[in-house]
Amino acid sequence: MTDLLTYVIKGVPLGCVFALLAIGLVLTYKTSGVFNLAFGAQAFLAAAVYYDVRVRHGWPTLPAFSFAVLVVSPLVGLLLERLIFRYLRTASPLAKLVSALGLLVALPSIVQLWLGKGQTFGVVGIWWDDNALYRFGDFVLDGKQMAILVCTGAAVVALGLLFRYAPIGLRMRAVVESPRMTELAGVNADRVGGFSWMLSSLFAGLAGVLLAPSFAQLGANDFTTLLVAAIAAAAFARLTSIPLALLGGILLGVGQALLAGYLPPASLLARNLRPSLPFIALFLLLLFWPGLRTATQSKDPMAGVDPPPLPPAAEERSHLLTVGTRVFGVVVFGVLVLLSLTTFSSYWLLIFTQAAVYSTIFLSITVITGMGGQVSLAQATFAGIGAFATAQIVDTWGFAVLPTMLVGALVAAVIGALLAVPALRLGGLFLSLGTLAFALMFQYVLVPMEWVGGGLTPLEMPRPAGLDDDKAFFLFCIAVLAVVSVIVILIRKGTTGQFLDALRGSEVAAQSIGINPVRSKILVFAVSAGIAGLGGALLSMQEGEANPVRFEYTWGLFFVVIVVTLGARTVEGAINAGLGFMLMPEVLKWVGLPASWQFVVFGLGAITYAKYPDGVLEANKRKSLAFIDRHLPKRFRTGPDRGGPGAAAPVAPADVAVPTGGAS
Repeated sequence: MTDLLTYVIKGVPLGCVFALLAIGLVLTYKTSGVFNLAFGAQAFLAAAVYYDVRVRHGWPTLPAFSFAVLVVSPLVGLLLERLIFRYLRTASPLAKLVSALGLLVALPSIVQLWLGKGQTFGVVGIWWDDNALYRFGDFVLDGKQMAILVCTGAAVVALGLLFRYAPIGLRMRAVVESPRMTELAGVNADRVGGFSWMLSSLFAGLAGVLLAPSFAQLGANDFTTLLVAAIAAAAFARLTSIPLALLGGILLGVGQALLAGYLPPASLLARNLRPSLPFIALFLLLLFWPGLRTATQSKDPMAGVDPPPLPPAAEERSHLLTVGTRVFGVVVFGVLVLLSLTTFSSYWLLIFTQAAVYSTIFLSITVITGMGGQVSLAQATFAGIGAFATAQIVDTWGFAVLPTMLVGALVAAVIGALLAVPALRLGGLFLSLGTLAFALMFQYVLVPMEWVGGGLTPLEMPRPAGLDDDKAFFLFCIAVLAVVSVIVILIRKGTTGQFLDALRGSEVAAQSIGINPVRSKILVFAVSAGIAGLGGALLSMQEGEANPVRFEYTWGLFFVVIVVTLGARTVEGAINAGLGFMLMPEVLKWVGLPASWQFVVFGLGAITYAKYPDGVLEANKRKSLAFIDRHLPKRFRTGPDRGGPGAAAPVAPADVAVPTGGAS
């Protein structure tokens, strides 16, 4: 019994840190409708500021703590609300999610660039003696744990008093219930929302500074995985209850301490299950916790109805302009391939080969996000599944790698479909969080096992027979990219693509005409996972091994960001994303900047998704077409008044056919 209580008490401080972040997440979501995925990055920023002024510049503890937590953190929250999220209040949930995802990618890179390449060891705690021991009967706590308990207790009490007695707290509660009614009563909802962001960011900064001394070295990944634990606690609170968020965080910390205490230290469960508990808890809560989905559903009767997206710009061109553009594109592509084979060095041949491979992987995002309207954060994981399955089959049974690559893609597709069956019950935000939890579980639990990722040594992956030469393999990758591109185009223009367009507009209306949303979404999820698995196998062939580093969950986040920034609805957008992914580091190297700047550029670029949901390239294409329109004869124009060969004849109301049958 004493051991049990000891483990419980050891877990409470860590649980308090989870709870602080979870409370901040709930605060932000309740007052603005934004689930701030960048919360872990904000905690990392506060910890980095505290480290810089406390360790590098020698500030005393109290001023350093006050500056990082009480000044910088609220200011960052206010800037995010004023510059970005205030303008997303009426945006779609997808736009809010993508913008927060962009910040999750950009902010840690900005902080890391600011910290520099030096080592960030020795973060000093805020207690006057971190190594001091405090005995409470048979139980002992050190200074760092005491600091966490005292600060968490003070923060929770202060928050409760704020909501109960302070005018701003009462206004925050009113804004949560009904922003419009609050504004009718004379309350400035924007000002209250800004204060809520400052307060939630303060909680993130407090959690980051309190936990930083527990890490051997400051690193963004530690705070990202910390965010997952906070999300699990927030899900336990159904994103609405601050007391339940506090309880959920503490329970999660205690659970980790119990696993650490009772599992044999050298066992596989101790190595994999204990650090993965937050991911597993999040996934199970998302699937089975009662009331989670209904608690966050909008009460607006029009919330599930969105205007249909504009057709791609290419579909609005005249026939002559379309033919000319396609011919020009084929010529440019052919010249690029020819130069790669005859003129470019082996290094640039490698760059363009990998660009073709990543373009294939990015086409999976075109399917799931561009056509399906869902954000999956596990595409790098599905790519890894395809690579590991292919390598294991080739290594174990000695099968030819070319047909085995298709088997690996099939394995990824099957796992994607199996994941979709429970995950699609969630939809929207919770689907994205579910795929993130799956990606983390796969990376930390399954990949270290020899039968999956090969253990400590990456699995070897030979190239297909006859493709050992780099030029031949480059042509093979181009051919695979072309085939997958055609498949994606056929899906978009076929019945499945039309069903998905209808579901994006209004799922209820689509069901009323007989469209089966579950079947369509599972199909698109499986196809997307299969394409990613095929691309992952290609990448491993190119490198000669299935290296788990290439398929970490952080790459999955960045893949989504770069594709939605450039254009998730078109094949062209995925190909441009592949080229940008490989060429941006070269451009940055040429101008003398570190390659990590690409995460900043594309991460901040994702914030433009609300304004340009088709991507910045598609938006620029529309501007170019408008410019061309002004300089073409009327019969070649692309607008509604065009009269050229590509023009559509006007349709009278009597000519519109009303479907009478169902589709499934």
